[in-house]
Amino acid sequence: MLVILRDGRKLQGVLRSYDQFANLVLEDTYERIYHQGMFAERHHGLFLIRGENVVLLGEIDLDKEDDVPLKQVEYHSLEPYHLQELDTKKERDEAKSHILLETKGFSKEGGEGDGY
Repeated sequence: MLVILRDGRKLQGVLRSYDQFANLVLEDTYERIYHQGMFAERHHGLFLIRGENVVLLGEIDLDKEDDVPLKQVEYHSLEPYHLQELDTKKERDEAKSHILLETKGFSKEGGEGDGY
């Protein structure tokens, strides 16, 4: 299974259990990061995911995955690029939040007025 989380992490593992809240238990879990035509994996083992953090859950077609022309590299070689992309995304999201707050009155996620 492929699970994409709210924070952008992409996890692949064997789905062992789930419940009505979309809480998941993944076994033999790997976190994947991508940059240009490369990817890297970090093993996490058993992973419990709270359902509110799940954005997407889907089955991976292993035959089609082999057809994707990505080169696997070591995790540490892609990690600096991945961290830079996360920083850029965070800055962009903060700028959007600020503009929405100033022009439309929307509150930041988790900020004052964001209760449900």
